[in-house]
Amino acid sequence: MSTPLDDLFIKVRAENRAALIAYIPAGFPTIEGCKKVIQAFIEGGVDAIEIGFPYSDPVMDGPTIQAAADQSLSQGTNAADVFDALKVATDSGVPAVVMTYWNPIEKYGVEKFAQSIAANGGSGVITPDLTIEESAGWKSAVEKSEINPIYVVAPSTSAQRLPQVTSRCGGFVYAASLMGVTGTRTAVSSGAPDLVARIRETTDLPIAVGLGVSTREQAKGVAGYADGVIVGSAFIKAMQDAPNEAEGLKSVKELAQQLSLGVREGR
Repeated sequence: MSTPLDDLFIKVRAENRAALIAYIPAGFPTIEGCKKVIQAFIEGGVDAIEIGFPYSDPVMDGPTIQAAADQSLSQGTNAADVFDALKVATDSGVPAVVMTYWNPIEKYGVEKFAQSIAANGGSGVITPDLTIEESAGWKSAVEKSEINPIYVVAPSTSAQRLPQVTSRCGGFVYAASLMGVTGTRTAVSSGAPDLVARIRETTDLPIAVGLGVSTREQAKGVAGYADGVIVGSAFIKAMQDAPNEAEGLKSVKELAQQLSLGVREGR
């Protein structure tokens, strides 16, 4: 099994750089606006796209992403819109995954969800609140659909548990660089390089770091030790702070261009 995401990491490794992965919740700023953000990401040079399934009770999302998810949900965004957004990205030739809490998967139907990801060209699903102990049904669904199960590891993940989690991952391992919620920060957690080093001892899979990157300089720093740099809140903030959608899209594209330079300067 090889997905576009797997091929991407082979490509960036050959180029000796990290991949830039951009996050946007489906339906933000609007259903159609989200599709325009995806195009702005691609024009700005992102390597892969993470579509968020907006959820009313997120455990990992900071205020920026929560506000975007609330805005999306207030407009009635549902699973079909998530898969549509995914398809917009994959139809443009960019590897894409969905990030979702477990509840929406269960509600939709575990097998059906995995099949819909595959049917829309998706390379995998990031499940921040799914533990490996509760993953039996999900494991068989992703194997059948040939998509990657991507788990999140945090600095608190014990040495004993880490290899158990990483051995279940496909595509990449998502390293949450600090305890706490997502959001742009003045500095990326100093714990991130240590966490990545710990993960490397347990797996050959690429490791992508999320939580906190918002500038070219930070992207460059993380790209020095990680295989992927995940950016979400900074893009959402660019949309939220803009006077109108067109200006927001321009800011998103410019930020993507800056971050895209950053991931190429890390090594």
